Amino acid sequence: MTYEISFSKKAKKELFALPTQTIERIVSAIGDLAENPRPRGCKKLEASETYRIAVGDYRIIYDIADKIRIVTIIKIGHRKEVYRS
Repeated sequence: MTYEISFSKKAKKELFALPTQTIERIVSAIGDLAENPRPRGCKKLEASETYRIAVGDYRIIYDIADKIRIVTIIKIGHRKEVYRS
């Protein structure tokens, strides 16, 4: 029951703009989403059908398509900035 992981263009750009150690931690957390897209500590965002997980001070915003088993990473950023449009 593994999910495929895909990234939006914006999420890829945001990921590679981060410090190397942070990238490693975030990539590890995203890899875990392939096995369990709703891990303990994830939170469904009220304004939409997206979820978020925390990795230190950073947040990963993602969408889950259960029927086709795809997790799409929408946005990655610092907790102070990630929820702004």
